[in-house]
Amino acid sequence: MAQARLRRVVVILLVLLAMVSLASLLIGEAGLSLSDSLKGLFGHESVAGLIIYEIRLPRTVLALLVGAVLGLSGAALQALLRNPLADASIFGAPQSAALGAVAVLYTGLAGALSWVLPLAAMAMAMLSLWLLLLLAGQRAQVFVLLLAGLAVGSLAGAATSILIALSPNPFAITEIVFWLMGSFENRSMQHVVLAAPFIMLAMGLLLAQGNAYRALALGEETALSLGVDLDVVRHVTLLAVALGVGASVAVAGAIGFIGLAAPQIMRRFLSSDPKQILGPSALTGALLLELADVAVRLIPAQSEIKVGALTALLGAPLYLLAVRRETGQGRQA
Repeated sequence: MAQARLRRVVVILLVLLAMVSLASLLIGEAGLSLSDSLKGLFGHESVAGLIIYEIRLPRTVLALLVGAVLGLSGAALQALLRNPLADASIFGAPQSAALGAVAVLYTGLAGALSWVLPLAAMAMAMLSLWLLLLLAGQRAQVFVLLLAGLAVGSLAGAATSILIALSPNPFAITEIVFWLMGSFENRSMQHVVLAAPFIMLAMGLLLAQGNAYRALALGEETALSLGVDLDVVRHVTLLAVALGVGASVAVAGAIGFIGLAAPQIMRRFLSSDPKQILGPSALTGALLLELADVAVRLIPAQSEIKVGALTALLGAPLYLLAVRRETGQGRQA
């Protein structure tokens, strides 16, 4: 019964993803009619084809990849910590990745060497992981990892603010601030090629921990008795989250709440089995972010609204409702 429901949910998500992805390819600011856009899908050499394959396709693919890894990272961290309110930001990886990218924008290297931006962000995400393990120790408990992650994230956020304040170029400040809001504008296949290997590796590592997450749901002692190496699970999870989130922040900027929302939604339709909701959470994250990216193109405005601002606007109330529900359950218990 549970497997049949899981298959139905996955099929529905895949169909919705296909529909929204097609809409993403057909909708944009170029002023193309629907018929021209449809013709452009089959004509690479036409103007419409160039717009679709050079501008809209990279944007669509990146939204799918980033949404999927954020949704999966959220589900994995919630399973690891056994806390439905956990998100990637608590370990400092997004803040550190943003610091790396902002440093590149601050120095002006992004204009001359566009590939430096993603690499710097991923390097800082990995550095944050190393610093996290250095502060917490190799055999740290989850609570200690949380405290260390908050410290690393706060340090990276403060450094980012200092760089923005010290920037002598007002145009650079504007670019940094808008980039930090999160967007898929002006992305190319180069960004896809740079980020996709790290995102796919991160997703593979997280999906491989499904059985361990399922055992952890029964408690650490039970997981140990079932042969789960908790140190390996923690380190692999942190490494995968740092890779995936670092690559995502590098190419899209800061996008929040997808990692929280996707697992929360899946628990409404599926069981609370951590392994069962990993894949559907990735699909849901991709769907949510693709929908948000299509929505910002449809909202009338002088300049396109940043997708990170939209996800924060919609995600913050969801987070508050989740907190209230969890605290309410805690009082009843």
